[in-house]
Amino acid sequence: MIGDPATVDTFLARHAPDVEEAVRKAAATEIMPRFRQLAAHEVQQKSAPHDLVTDADRKAELYLTEALPALLPGSVVVGEEAVHANPASYEAIRGDAPVWIVDPVDGTRQFVHGSTGFCTLVALARHGVVHASWTYAPALDRLAVAVRGQGALLDGEPLRAGSPEPGRDLEVATSHPDYTTEEQKRALLGLRTDGVAPRPCGSAGLEYLNIARGELDATAFTWEAAWDHAAGLLLVEEAGGTHLTRAGEPFGITGGNALPFTAARDAATARRVVDLLADGTRSGRAAPGIS
Repeated sequence: MIGDPATVDTFLARHAPDVEEAVRKAAATEIMPRFRQLAAHEVQQKSAPHDLVTDADRKAELYLTEALPALLPGSVVVGEEAVHANPASYEAIRGDAPVWIVDPVDGTRQFVHGSTGFCTLVALARHGVVHASWTYAPALDRLAVAVRGQGALLDGEPLRAGSPEPGRDLEVATSHPDYTTEEQKRALLGLRTDGVAPRPCGSAGLEYLNIARGELDATAFTWEAAWDHAAGLLLVEEAGGTHLTRAGEPFGITGGNALPFTAARDAATARRVVDLLADGTRSGRAAPGIS
């Protein structure tokens, strides 16, 4: 049956290159022709000033929504733009069928502003377990692939997150204040301490890639949307890193996580970030915007 994990593994062994081709074609057909070419009417605001959507997002997601289930009959797609239109469609992540989790343009704000710091994210999951992921930065033509239990590659070369250099400040990418509650802001204040250098995050997918490459030490994120996290968390895991919520548990793509959560290059760094987030919550200080 299609829901059998062995079927998913067999599919990946045979068809992972076909998924890569679909991701590349979606970008080549629908994203890159619009890069630095967007007209005003092709950009809209969703729920917040920094939450944008473009024709590239919508059309690339439609492309992948057709292409990916054709490769794995019986699978379904959960895409950011489809869920925005119909929130109930997110529930497919908790269903029995294999699910493709798609963020067609992760880093839409950067894309709109003409920066190369955006990517397309695709993950294949079943029952909350991510089996494979593809992180493609089309403006840079860089592709990272992770398969559970088989490691992570960037342009065909192995990725290893390693550990932070002793004595150096930890670089931690944090959520934008628009996407944080007052309690979460207080938690993030715990990172304002000696030995830690917090900064605002860019594209979540590329920040996860930075961790997998050993170029960023950790994240501290405050939202759960699976399309932002599923691909990158597997990439970090397969590069030797880890992730933890404030409850000290791995982040789950099906939701219900204690936020903020962290992904980090190693277990010690993840634990340190979680402890600092707890310190921030306990401090009782006022919670200004984190910038």
